[in-house]
Amino acid sequence: MQPTISIFHGWDYPRFTFGQLTTKGIIIGLTYYQKGTHLAEEFGEGWRYTVSLNKHSEEVHHYLEDELTLLSPEDLQAQIKAEIDCHQNQIKSLIQQLSIVSGGRNNAQVC
Repeated sequence: MQPTISIFHGWDYPRFTFGQLTTKGIIIGLTYYQKGTHLAEEFGEGWRYTVSLNKHSEEVHHYLEDELTLLSPEDLQAQIKAEIDCHQNQIKSLIQQLSIVSGGRNNAQVC
């Protein structure tokens, strides 16, 4: 089942969504500051995005829509390839650990 988000009537739809990679990091949260509210007057109305530098960082920053841009297709492709390489190295390490634990009998299969 796909997760869904309901947007209140009268609110603009967000330009970005959870998990998208931007030049500032990965989007991990969204907040809407409605026109006429104290928060909108203080920070600007519209969507405000919570962005983490990477998935291992606890540090987050908040940006308005016009402060964010998505990664270029080339940068996104490089980021995804780096993530795949990292996971492949983790798999290799786990296979080695399994081999040691099983006494050299390597019954592990890589999907």
